[in-house]
Amino acid sequence: MIKEFLGLSGADGASYWRAAEGAYSWQHLTFVTSLLVVMAILAVFLGRKNRFKSEKQKNSVLVWSAILINAFEIFKIVVVCTRNADNPNHWQKLLPLFLCSIQLIAIPLAAFTKGRLKEAALDFVMIFGILGAVVGTYGAAQNYAVYPVLSLDNVVSGITHVISGFASLYIIFSGMCSMKKKNIVITNLILGFFCVVAYVVNILVDYNYMFLMYHDGTPYQIFYNLVGGHPVIYPLLVVFLFVLYVFVYYGVYYAVKKKQPAPPHIEVIEEKEPMLIK
Repeated sequence: MIKEFLGLSGADGASYWRAAEGAYSWQHLTFVTSLLVVMAILAVFLGRKNRFKSEKQKNSVLVWSAILINAFEIFKIVVVCTRNADNPNHWQKLLPLFLCSIQLIAIPLAAFTKGRLKEAALDFVMIFGILGAVVGTYGAAQNYAVYPVLSLDNVVSGITHVISGFASLYIIFSGMCSMKKKNIVITNLILGFFCVVAYVVNILVDYNYMFLMYHDGTPYQIFYNLVGGHPVIYPLLVVFLFVLYVFVYYGVYYAVKKKQPAPPHIEVIEEKEPMLIK
């Protein structure tokens, strides 16, 4: 049973006996919906519980999120590399260079750094975490079309994506986000850095991190076809869409914040000690 879950029980020692239930099957939708519901409940509960606690106490939840998301992903990489032992370079296609998997690095940055880098990393996780959680579960049609729902590939992928979404919602409900305009540049620099690294690695190992080389059946197909798959314009267009999403998110955030009524001002009056008459 364990070997089957890990994908080590097939005839060739590296596949599943069970057939995939299929993308958007009731099993796929039930599984990911359950994950997202648990994610939302935990994020809201812990976020509201810790909202008025110290920054250290708030941050401890992100520390555990950073540890767990990387522990699950490392475990998955080890197993997948074991399944592909005949290809010692298979790890090159398992690097955290997709938009969703950047959270493997962004959440630790948010948890362990300080100052403006921490603020920008918190905003980055908040902006892209929930997007990755939804797209990486409901939108992971390719995985659910190939692997059984209850398999290492889909279960661990689902867990890591909802940890990203959990961190995003937790940052919102715990009040950890800063969303300072001066940090927009740093947030985009984090994104730009990973895009450049992904593009270089794509060339070196002939892969498609961040979908910068090819749409691979994603909605980017619209833009890929629009520019005829141009090797320079297409990846620049993908990066532009990422940056545009950041600015739209900031814009919506400030529009909502502007409409919210200001909290009532409470003046604290210090009680003076009675004067002693000698």
